Amino acid sequence: GAMSSIPLRVDRSPGPTFPEISAADRIPPYPSEFVESPGNFGTGDIPVERYTSRQFHDLERQHVWKAVWQFACREEHIPEVGDTYLYEICDLSFLIVRAAADDIRAFWNVCRHRGRQLVSDPQRVSILRCPFHGFAWKLDGSLAHLPSAWDFAHTAAGELGLVPVQVDTWGGFVFVNPDLDGPPLREHLGIVVEDFDRWRFQDRYIEAHVAKVYAANWKVVQEAFMESFHVAATHPQQLIRLGDENSQHDCFGEVNRSIHPSGTPSPLLAWEPTEQEMLDSMIDVRLDEPSPIVLPEGTTLRQFSAALSRDSLRDAVGDDVDSLTDSELVDAILYSVFPNFHPWAAYQRIVYRFRPNGDRHDSSIMEVFVLSPFVGERPPPAPCHSLGVEDPWTDAPELGITCRILDQDSSNIPKVQIGLRSAPFPGLVLSNYQESRIRHFHHLLDDYIGRPR
Repeated sequence: GAMSSIPLRVDRSPGPTFPEISAADRIPPYPSEFVESPGNFGTGDIPVERYTSRQFHDLERQHVWKAVWQFACREEHIPEVGDTYLYEICDLSFLIVRAAADDIRAFWNVCRHRGRQLVSDPQRVSILRCPFHGFAWKLDGSLAHLPSAWDFAHTAAGELGLVPVQVDTWGGFVFVNPDLDGPPLREHLGIVVEDFDRWRFQDRYIEAHVAKVYAANWKVVQEAFMESFHVAATHPQQLIRLGDENSQHDCFGEVNRSIHPSGTPSPLLAWEPTEQEMLDSMIDVRLDEPSPIVLPEGTTLRQFSAALSRDSLRDAVGDDVDSLTDSELVDAILYSVFPNFHPWAAYQRIVYRFRPNGDRHDSSIMEVFVLSPFVGERPPPAPCHSLGVEDPWTDAPELGITCRILDQDSSNIPKVQIGLRSAPFPGLVLSNYQESRIRHFHHLLDDYIGRPR
């Protein structure tokens, strides 16, 4: 209507902004961190049925999962020619195969004859053979063997190739898109390609991979990690040293990001801690103990933490660490690529992926990948460690301190789903700025679901 031409006023926290907080850094943030792009996606409610309805799940299956670029695996999962990997989303099954040293292919994982799942136990193969009747395909998807060929005179062998999906790689990640007419991967990834180039995700290995099942819709779980508004109530121990309310949130195309400044107190704190008190909170000092680490005179916690991080990374990353900014080394900078790929920037090392648990709308899987730089030969990727609905993240000690924070998040997630099922109102009221990345996600979701398929 007539209102749409008036720009929405986006209020901001009275606390200092990210550019103000980082002004004293020894190495200032790189320019694209200062590019602000606050999302302006209206103030409408988010429909409750998006999280509770089977029908909406089916719309996502058709219009999102069958039509979008999605992170399937890492190149290190299929290092040798003939290595295969299964990527499954809802009830869709895709086969990824290294067809040649520098050629990765992906296909619908379905035999062209009677529809058996072609590969159910991924391993290294020289040919893709269906166990049911023995039809076989070359690694490039062309038909290699037609049993009883005399009985198939009515078909042309060329028509029986495996059905391909788009596949491309970036940063060591393998992405697939079932829609052959979809845009190129790099167009979908947008600013991520340039922003992440300096962090060389292709030169990392999967040090840990943990997947946990939640009794909640995948979007409930994902959205718990797309804002810092929950920090004060869910992670109160972080307020002394994390700018939660004054985080910066930006939306660019199919990507959004948050910059959560660290080494600065939350604007919600009623008192102003010293730099030393913020440091003490990180190392869990009791009130009656002297601090084991004393900040040098005139040094901020941000500068101190950045210097420590630089030293710890030097062996694996080399002298490039000297050009890393303080912000890259201390701030929590999280990107999200629609629909469900969430890489942390710089050397935070963590990537999240969220998806439905099988074809269920009320159960989902959250995965945490720890992608670490390495010295010398690439170590093999860690196998996936699966946690059930009742298993706490602390059962995966390979994630380190992250476990305890994730368990705090887990205290809310299933309860959100229970509340949503009971909700007496049709929509959820979101904040305008702090939850703008969630609004942006639903704006994109509307866009995909509105496209004819």
